[in-house]
Amino acid sequence: METITMKLTEEEAELIEAIRNYRNSFPNGYPQLLWYAQELFECLTDLPED
Repeated sequence: METITMKLTEEEAELIEAIRNYRNSFPNGYPQLLWYAQELFECLTDLPED
């Protein structure tokens, strides 16, 4: 697996960790972990209204 170095905001890094935690919970898959990752994603992609 290739490693890529990127600059991330704290929120972006938290989203990546949340996704990894959810994937590592498989097959038990805790719904709270999925919900948390989805909430982080929504906050990061929330665009201001025109």
